[in-house]
Amino acid sequence: MDIIERAVHLFDKVIVTVALNAEKGSPLFSHDERMSLISKSVSGLENIEVDSFDGLMVDHAVKHSAVAAIRGLRALSDFEFEFKMALMNRNLNEDISTLFLMPHAKYTHVSSSMVREAASLGGNVSDYVPAHVDKALKEKYGYE
Repeated sequence: MDIIERAVHLFDKVIVTVALNAEKGSPLFSHDERMSLISKSVSGLENIEVDSFDGLMVDHAVKHSAVAAIRGLRALSDFEFEFKMALMNRNLNEDISTLFLMPHAKYTHVSSSMVREAASLGGNVSDYVPAHVDKALKEKYGYE
């Protein structure tokens, strides 16, 4: 949420996208569940839309007349992957820029994998996710 909240102050409109990525295996939440959780998370923000896509991000960006993709960089470990992805996207469509935003320092160590793992073991992840996501994680893992 930190990166999304920063992005809405930089752009007139922000589209949060959920990729339909078959290569990632089976996600914890279904596509519809992820769309619903994200929509509820951003419901208090203005000029924001939640959408999904299957295929190339740059093609989806062009479809929505977007000029940039916002990506969060938590640490140096994120940089190599994100740098390569940004270069590939630039090669695919040089009109779409990739902008990297740093999260607040209190989130630099947090990843979705870490949140899922902690939640699966009954850990308290309420500092890292909205209350409705925390509740959904507890329900998914069967301890609420």
